[in-house]
Amino acid sequence: MPVAIVTDSTASLPVEVAAERGIVVVPLQVVIGAEVLDEGPDGATPELVAAALREWKPVSTSRPSPAALLEVYERAARDGATEIVSVHLSGEMSGTFESAQLAARDASVRVLPVDTRQVGFATGFAALAASDVVAAGGSAEDAAVAARLRAEASSSLFYVDTLEYLRRGGRIGAAAALLGGALAVKPLLQIEDGRVASLERVRTSARALGRLEELAVQRAGDVPVDVCVAHLANPDRAGQLAERLGERLEPNLEGREVWCGELGAVLGAHVGPGMIAVCVAPRA
Repeated sequence: MPVAIVTDSTASLPVEVAAERGIVVVPLQVVIGAEVLDEGPDGATPELVAAALREWKPVSTSRPSPAALLEVYERAARDGATEIVSVHLSGEMSGTFESAQLAARDASVRVLPVDTRQVGFATGFAALAASDVVAAGGSAEDAAVAARLRAEASSSLFYVDTLEYLRRGGRIGAAAALLGGALAVKPLLQIEDGRVASLERVRTSARALGRLEELAVQRAGDVPVDVCVAHLANPDRAGQLAERLGERLEPNLEGREVWCGELGAVLGAHVGPGMIAVCVAPRA
C-alpha cells in the first residue's frame, strides 16, 4: 500500500465499498443534546438524527480534530503507506479539510489533502476516482488530481422540505429561509463553489422531485456517469426517483445501477427529514 486513500464519513461510501477499495474513512461527530457520537452504524445514524430533529432536540456536528486525522495517517504509515491522499468535503462547509492540512504538517509521510468543494456522494465519487488511479499504478499526485477533477465535474442537487435546518447551521442566509417559509415554496438547491446555493423554487414536493429528475438528466448529458440518490427519512420517493433515473440514464450508466440510500447523519443534521439529493458524477 504505497499510496493510501483517506476520506471522511460525509462521503457516504457504503462500508463494504470502502473496505473493498481499501479507503480509510474518518468519522465526523454528531452532538445530540450532550451526547457526542461518531457518524456511523455504531454511533450517529441517519435514523437517530431524523428522530432527534423531529423532536426538536439540539443537534450539531463537529469535525475530526487534527490529532484524530494525524493518528489515521500514522496508522496508514505503519501499515506500509509511503504517501497519503486525503479527500474531504468542502472547506467552505466544514473545518475537516483544515484539520487535514494541519495534520499533514506533522505526519511522518507525505499527505496530499484535497478539498473537493463538494459534499456527500460527490466527495465519495472523488475518493473512488483517487482509488482507481492508485489501483492502476498512478502516483499520489495523479490520484489527487483525479479526485479534484471528478469533484469539479460532479453536480450535487437537492430538495429540502424547509430551509430552517440549513439556516440554523449557518449554511444558508436567514432571509432565504424566511422567504421559503413565507411563500410556502419547496427549495431546490445545489453546491456551487463549495457552498449551498439556491437553484430554483417550486410550489409542490412533486414538482420539486420532477425538476430534480430533469436537471439530473440535463447534467448527465451524453457522457458516462455514476448517479446516486440520497435521502433522509424519505425512502419511497427516493426509490421512485432512482428508478426513473435508472431508466432515463441507462445509456449513460453503461450497465451500472443508480445508487440509492440514506444520507449520512452529519449532512442529515443540516438539511432535515424529507430531504432528497441527486449526485451526477461524470466518469473520466
